[in-house]
Amino acid sequence: MKQIIVIIIVALITSACQNKKAEPIDAHTHEISEGHNHDSDGRDEHSHEENTDHGTESHAHNDGTVHEGESHEELIEVETGHNEEIDEGHSHENVSLQLTSYNTGFEVFAEATPFLVGKPSSILAHITHLENFKPLEKGSVKASLVINGKGSSQILERPTRKGIYPFELTPTTAGRGKLVFEIKSEKGISQIFVENIQVYTDEHDALHEAEEKIIENPNGVVFTKEQSWKINFATATVQVESFGQTIRTSAKVQSAPGDNKIVSARSDGFIAFTKTNITEGLEVSAGQLLFAVSGEGLAENNLSVQFIEAKNNYTKTKADFERASELAKDKIVSQKDLLAAQNDFNNAKAVFENLQKNFLPKGQNIKSPFSGFIKQLFVTDGQFVQAGEPLLLVSQNKSLLLKADVQQKYAPILPKIYSAIITIPGSNQKYTLEELNGSIQSIGQHVNSDNYLVPVTLKINNTKNFISGSIIDLVIKTKTNLQALTVPNSALVEELGNYFVYNQLTPELFEKTEVIIGNTNELRTEIISGLSEKTRVVTEGAVLVKLSQASGALDPHAGHVH
Repeated sequence: MKQIIVIIIVALITSACQNKKAEPIDAHTHEISEGHNHDSDGRDEHSHEENTDHGTESHAHNDGTVHEGESHEELIEVETGHNEEIDEGHSHENVSLQLTSYNTGFEVFAEATPFLVGKPSSILAHITHLENFKPLEKGSVKASLVINGKGSSQILERPTRKGIYPFELTPTTAGRGKLVFEIKSEKGISQIFVENIQVYTDEHDALHEAEEKIIENPNGVVFTKEQSWKINFATATVQVESFGQTIRTSAKVQSAPGDNKIVSARSDGFIAFTKTNITEGLEVSAGQLLFAVSGEGLAENNLSVQFIEAKNNYTKTKADFERASELAKDKIVSQKDLLAAQNDFNNAKAVFENLQKNFLPKGQNIKSPFSGFIKQLFVTDGQFVQAGEPLLLVSQNKSLLLKADVQQKYAPILPKIYSAIITIPGSNQKYTLEELNGSIQSIGQHVNSDNYLVPVTLKINNTKNFISGSIIDLVIKTKTNLQALTVPNSALVEELGNYFVYNQLTPELFEKTEVIIGNTNELRTEIISGLSEKTRVVTEGAVLVKLSQASGALDPHAGHVH
């Protein structure tokens, strides 16, 4: 009996020990199971496949140990494959092509989903006028995708919003071709071509290719088309041009010969203004009566007496000629006497009509010879003048001379002058010689005796209200055989003595680029380093792009919401 009890106790102890050893395995199994419940569906399936292939269930401990039937390398490979699958799937989200093209009148910037045979591709096109970089507000646009001579197209009669045309095209064949935008506006029909458009048959290849073509820069500045359309904004390509030495000086504005005329007195007399507002600067029209020179009260050269005498002589000779004409019909007066009477009448008539045309009954009429303004007035009301004395100077002010003096050191390059930039002091407006239809009149071959400077004279049309007699700032441009890379001065942004431009990566993404500058001619500046030819940079609105960079409010991958 005691032996039976001992055997039962030993059996119970043995069973208890076995259960105690099994507890950690059960606990671990439960922990791993919970972990799998929290994994993605794809992870569970992948782990199940691995277990099935190896024929054993394997789990890794928290301390890094590996159970029977699995290796550490295999576990890493499984997890790596899973992570790549997740990352790849994420990177393909919202992948779009960034397409940009220009012609002489328009810029097209489009964001399109990759092109796949039989699958619709969304194309969001932003169309901008290059003349002012404002959106196309009216007009129809036809988008055509042409691959190997076959294609699909869509016409939109108007934008959904100013400048924005959303298309959806379905490629019918694979291969490489082009995207064509045909714009019909008030200015006519214009076509823009986007070359090297690839249509794929495999979606993975299309997405992969689109990812490789994504234009991005971690330091890029996002400035959307909607932002640029609201301000004075422009971009242009960097130019290589002849960029010679410039000469800074000032010039005096003078009226050109033929634009001025002096009106003189034709007889002695006193000035009698017909109006009280006869002053310098007064605008006048051709033939306008300004004042008179009256000889009334003079003992000699009295124009009033001369006028009366001429009128009386005219009246008498007219009557004599008319009477002689009637008598000649009856041959009472000879032909010789008739001719003498006719001659006296014609002479008297010419004198009287001349006085009547140019003189009032009390004096000479002073009229403006042409339309313009009174540049100088040499007399005052009531002043006595003599015949031949100047009374006033009338100017048309249509053509002007710019007379400048330059230092003798520039004499060797003066024959190479071809243009100039003109600035009115106190104004930011700058005009080129070509804009004012100007020309180079003369380059002095001598120096002025009073200042030993070389005179240079330019002629311009006064279309910008230049004032004769004023002083303007002048930058004279000379030709050279040297070629230089240049940008408009408005493209430069200065920071602590350094200069930057905003290089266009796409019409909505710009890169701040430091440049080293050289000479400037007030409109353009030479770029010694930092840019290359045909690079497109912001030429207007660069300061606002800089402020956008400082705000850092936009994400370059945020896309558009229209």
